[in-house]
Amino acid sequence: MRLIHTSDWHLGKRLKGEDRTPEIAAALDELLKQAKERQVDAVLVAGDIYDVPNPPAEAEQVAYNFFCKLKEAKIPAIAIAGNHDSAFRIDGIAKLLSFVGVQALGRPQPPNKGGVIHVDTPAGKLCVAAMPFASERRLLKYEDLWDKDDLEQRQHYRFQVQKLLGKLATQFRDDSVNVIMAHMTIEGALRAYSEVDYYTRDTYVISGQTLPPTAQYIALGHIHKPQKISHAAPTCYAGSLIQIDFGEAGEDKGFYLVDVEPGRPAKPEFIPLPCQKPLKIVKCHENDLEDTLEAHRTHPGFLKLVVELTAPKTGLAEMVRKVCPQTLIVEPHYLKTEQEISTEYREDNHFDAVEEYRRYYLHRHETTVPPSVLEAFEKLYQEMSDASA
Repeated sequence: MRLIHTSDWHLGKRLKGEDRTPEIAAALDELLKQAKERQVDAVLVAGDIYDVPNPPAEAEQVAYNFFCKLKEAKIPAIAIAGNHDSAFRIDGIAKLLSFVGVQALGRPQPPNKGGVIHVDTPAGKLCVAAMPFASERRLLKYEDLWDKDDLEQRQHYRFQVQKLLGKLATQFRDDSVNVIMAHMTIEGALRAYSEVDYYTRDTYVISGQTLPPTAQYIALGHIHKPQKISHAAPTCYAGSLIQIDFGEAGEDKGFYLVDVEPGRPAKPEFIPLPCQKPLKIVKCHENDLEDTLEAHRTHPGFLKLVVELTAPKTGLAEMVRKVCPQTLIVEPHYLKTEQEISTEYREDNHFDAVEEYRRYYLHRHETTVPPSVLEAFEKLYQEMSDASA
């Protein structure tokens, strides 16, 4: 049996006002082409189909068109919700999606209520233990949140996840290809740091021992950096479909092509996809700015420019975008003079919150802080200082 494992499409994503959906649509077109050419038996979508729970209509159109084209190619699909998706929305349209050959699951369910999905493919039987993103609010009772401390809550959450995965795996059969598909953070996974911190740390970090070893393949979503995870069963994160933000600049994006048969470990292979608008971080000194911009004038994707300056430069962003309009972020870094370093050394234990805020505002907005804003900051800082005294 041959499978495609993909995840983290994030349809509807905007980066500094730029709609990334057309790029994602182009990647999905290439994914469809690969599925046909490689005679894939099924496609696994491991969550975060959308970037927000209530996606724009254009984002939904791209997803549904992709699934309909899979149907035309006679390739079934299984999809689960991620933390960016609305689990209720996915469950609400699951019946409709089934008419185009997509088995979708929004909320974690026990085996007899849809948690285990069976698909008859041209190459044989496929059994998928599906684990959409599980919010702690859904897995922990209010007594747990009230009576248990943070450590006990984390332990109890992980226990619940392990128990549910164990129940799902009991439905595996010797004559099927048995796969676990989950949207979660496994301990030791390398993050791209474009993921939401809250849902990838602390409570939501699951030990690899939680994953049942009886699967032929474990298809993961949630972490945007494609990678293999050390485990008894072959385990992979497919990663995001495009470079979601500049934390992923320069990374290859694509999918895992998985060859597998009943009773044997799968053989996953990462297949890169063309990047329509690659992200790039460019660093330079103000003396090299013009040459740097000229060198990147024709960059086909989006740029983040980090410029080292000795002093604020009026109109920096406008000047940069006049030459390179594809620059989404212009980030000035101010170099310290020897006198400033000496002053800081002499006053190393002195902290002036108002002065630090002046520096931050100048660095962030490339202009001095308005008096009304500074006054409001001083007032707020004083109130907080009084409250903590």
